[in-house]
Amino acid sequence: MILEQFKLDGKVAVVTGAGRGIGQAYALGLAEAGADVAVVDVIDMEETIGKIKALGRRAIGIKADLSKGEEAAPRIVAEVVKELGSLDILVNNAGIIKREPFTEHSAANWNLVLSINLSAPFFLSQQAAKQMIAQGKGGKIINIASMLSFQGGILVPGYAASKGGIKSLTMLMANELSPHGICVNAIAPGYIATENTRPIRENPERNKSILDRIPAGRWGTPDDLKGICVFLASPASDYMTGYTYACDGGWLAR
Repeated sequence: MILEQFKLDGKVAVVTGAGRGIGQAYALGLAEAGADVAVVDVIDMEETIGKIKALGRRAIGIKADLSKGEEAAPRIVAEVVKELGSLDILVNNAGIIKREPFTEHSAANWNLVLSINLSAPFFLSQQAAKQMIAQGKGGKIINIASMLSFQGGILVPGYAASKGGIKSLTMLMANELSPHGICVNAIAPGYIATENTRPIRENPERNKSILDRIPAGRWGTPDDLKGICVFLASPASDYMTGYTYACDGGWLAR
């Protein structure tokens, strides 16, 4: 039966930036589909962990500063394998955004955004892929892209560069990891109502301009992203790799 292909029973997933918001939704969606989940964040993770355990799944929290991804990645993977036994799914969700005009965008903000949004997924995926290859049963890596993987945006140079990079990195990883049965895809969320987007939603003119372009007529919610994450993590998507999938209420179609 086709619905069996969407189940994640016996799988172990890692979701970064899962203490709240979209990352929490990804983690809960994977747990609802049957996976045990390791939550990685710099903020308190007890709410997410409690909700996962309430679903009858195992959950652990790993505090890590992903701006130092090269140092953090080996420790994260080792702890996941030690505590949960394997690593089958990685969701590189953690990310930040710094809003400044291009001519004023500081080196500090550029370096910080790139380190968390692009370098950390590279280093963590590298370590996760090594573990998946050693396990010999394939795996799924899901990067988080953005509408700015397809568009330039304004006032967010570092963010735009990082998300463009994620789209290209996803394709490269798919090319190299496919022979090992590892599928690599990316999700590009549209305008989702989170703390990151609060400044935009609270600006009446900007908020209206966004809503006027979204065919669905509303901002997305973190729960709107659960389905695509579970799909890309499951056997149902085993012949899909190297692509960035928009979940945007039709934004890119307008």
